[in-house]
Amino acid sequence: MELGSVLQFLENKTILVTGATGYLAKIFVEKILRVQPNVKKFYLLLRAVDAKSARERLHDEVIGKELFKVIREKHGASLHSFISEKVTAVPGDISYEELGVKDCSLKDEMWREIDVVLNFAATTSFDERYDVALGINTLGALHVLNFAKKCVDVKMLVHVSTAYVCGEDAGLIMEQPYHMGLAKRGDDKVDINFEKEMVQEKLNQLVLEDVPEKEITSAMKDLGIERARRYGWPNTYVFTKAMGEMLVGNFKDDLPVLIIRPTMVASTYKEPFPGWIEGVRTIDSIIVGYGKGKVSCFISGPQATLDVIPADMVVNAITVAMVARARQHPESVYHLGSSLRNPVNFSNLHDFSFRYFSENPWINKEGEAVKIGRGTVLSSMSKFYTYMTIRYLLPLKALQLFNTLLFKRYQDEYTVLDRKLKLVMRLVDLYKPYVFFEGIFDDMNAEKLRIASRETCLEADVFDFDPVSIDWEDYMMNAHIPGLVKYVMK
Repeated sequence: MELGSVLQFLENKTILVTGATGYLAKIFVEKILRVQPNVKKFYLLLRAVDAKSARERLHDEVIGKELFKVIREKHGASLHSFISEKVTAVPGDISYEELGVKDCSLKDEMWREIDVVLNFAATTSFDERYDVALGINTLGALHVLNFAKKCVDVKMLVHVSTAYVCGEDAGLIMEQPYHMGLAKRGDDKVDINFEKEMVQEKLNQLVLEDVPEKEITSAMKDLGIERARRYGWPNTYVFTKAMGEMLVGNFKDDLPVLIIRPTMVASTYKEPFPGWIEGVRTIDSIIVGYGKGKVSCFISGPQATLDVIPADMVVNAITVAMVARARQHPESVYHLGSSLRNPVNFSNLHDFSFRYFSENPWINKEGEAVKIGRGTVLSSMSKFYTYMTIRYLLPLKALQLFNTLLFKRYQDEYTVLDRKLKLVMRLVDLYKPYVFFEGIFDDMNAEKLRIASRETCLEADVFDFDPVSIDWEDYMMNAHIPGLVKYVMK
């Protein structure tokens, strides 16, 4: 397979990006505008009520970010005219058919001009409301597919999913597409139409009963976890993303489709500069909590592998995969991770975090340096529950008794501590499958793509996505953790 020039492929292309304010989407847009300014146009779909609001979001949440500083420096005073020429902000919402685009002339223009569609839109909260996650991650994927199929010159749809649609599979996890209705557990089939109808009926019932919105949200979150676990997925996020893949695979017809499955996406490795991050992601909440002195124990299996991939490598892989698909390369599913070729484990993360915050202490609101210790490493959930019982649950029970004897004098303190403990236990329950995850993601398709890129791509260095090249110590100590601290502190 000859890849040729990626930059030539991108030249004069019109690209639709959904979820344009999201982390990966922004990095993708920045990369293309920076390395191939002769791209014809980006249509960026943003959730907004009208064109003015969409333009404001484009400025505030995309172009205005530090991520774009290299482009700003390059174009200087001409930046505004460059962005105006190359980027169109489209108000819409993938939860609706035709992506919620109300401007008919704009919609017709998009259908005439678009060459490539990339669906980055997703809600990534593990316990998102089921109705919201189903609307975006599942039905939204179908709406993007149907919109792409109406584009007269469309070359492909790139659907960005997650490697963790595998659920709690162990061993070597292959780059295989999902078949419609196939559950991870039991003999039941996943009926997406039934899920959609059931959610609507449940919502109607709750509204009819005049249930407060806060309680509706809680009920919808619980329903999502319940449905996910019934079919063998650990949380609402990966369950709804898996169903989204099912719909794309089942209804794509003859439209070329790429399914991109990154593992845990971290800060940028090199481009446009190291360590840019937005949002506190999976492992980052642990790092931040530890640096602040709020996390004193780590839960990890003895051999648990932490599968991390820098965001700019994901974007590079997506771009090269687009060229390969355009050149009739048959592979359509790509795992983008590091666990097979350059693994790092939780003990490494613990060590990097300890060393970093020992040398660069977190400064709290009082302007004082937070002192951190090594912390306690717990290798099983039973050890964690014992630790929590001794350290927190028993003192809380004592406070409850003390509070009762003193006529509720310490009721506020008890309520706050009880709520915090319940929140921690819920978060641990949600993250447990990943702390003790025993799968390794096969990336043979991605490796074939890397080999083809090295041998036949004219700009292989510009679009590098080889995890073997990552020095984890250097990356974590000098890019990722400093970038994370900068993001949280700003």
